[in-house]
Amino acid sequence: MKHLLIYFLLPSSQCLYSQVTDSSLFYFNKGLEEKTARRYQVASKNFDKAISFNPKFTEAYIENGKANLEMRKVDPALANFTKANELKPGDKEVMKNLTTLYFNNRQFQKAIDLAQNCKECPDAERIIAMSNYELEDYNKAIPALQNVLTKDPGNAEVTYTLARSFVESEDYKHAIPQFQKAIDLDRSHNAWMYELGLVYHNVNDFENAVKYMKMAADSGYPKTNDYYENLGYAYLYSGDFDNALKNLNIVAAKKPNNKEILTEVAFAYYKRQRYDEALNYYSQLFQKDKNDARSLYMAGMCFQKKGDNKKGQAMCDKAIEMDPSLKSLRRKQDAPFGL
Repeated sequence: MKHLLIYFLLPSSQCLYSQVTDSSLFYFNKGLEEKTARRYQVASKNFDKAISFNPKFTEAYIENGKANLEMRKVDPALANFTKANELKPGDKEVMKNLTTLYFNNRQFQKAIDLAQNCKECPDAERIIAMSNYELEDYNKAIPALQNVLTKDPGNAEVTYTLARSFVESEDYKHAIPQFQKAIDLDRSHNAWMYELGLVYHNVNDFENAVKYMKMAADSGYPKTNDYYENLGYAYLYSGDFDNALKNLNIVAAKKPNNKEILTEVAFAYYKRQRYDEALNYYSQLFQKDKNDARSLYMAGMCFQKKGDNKKGQAMCDKAIEMDPSLKSLRRKQDAPFGL
């Protein structure tokens, strides 16, 4: 009886395995049909059923991952391709999709590790270079990005990222031409134009700073307080006091207690020889802070420029008592500072 029992159990086990395999293939094929018909939600459910019958069905995981990508369901796609990679390591299609998913999901080190083992993947070098930038490893990012650009010189995003890498490395000399090239390649990014304006500002090229900040605004960049403030400073330091006042006054009206802005507005009025307006701002600053010797000194200078030398000199003397470092200004014909 014992041998007889085994005899009957063996065919039963084979039959059950065949049924499971048939069911798994049935739902897999049905999933492919639905995927071809672009009914991705239904397709994914069928692939799930195929996997439930055969948890090691690699192709079902791959097709399920693709279906989820079509639906922009990143987490399920990532889970399916991860499982496929476990079951079939080294598969180029799986590695390609998984590398891109890691990168898009900001898992940059995982993206690098996988891309390094997938040299045949067409986007591997770009992903490695961009991931190193995101990980703030600019020593690796810069040569990697440059290598990508030798093969794809028209890639605006990579060119911009190279420019940003130079900025983060404080290498503005090499950042500027890359920004210019990126903007020439793709004029739709007004933020790139504004960033270039800020880089020019950092290297004291204020005329170009104004140029690219205005270009950004003309291309739709939002005119925030920061925008008006930076543009105002660029105008101020380039010697265009009228436009400096125009922009800085916009910010001053919204930030009436911002000492830095008020000081620069006052200084712009002073340089424009509009001493009454300058005096008004320096007086406000001193009223807000009775220890602000510089504002008191500049208020005294305004009185002297207006012809009231006695009052103005007395205010300057008082300011020097408060801050002896201001004494050196007496040897100069003008007061060359804002804040």
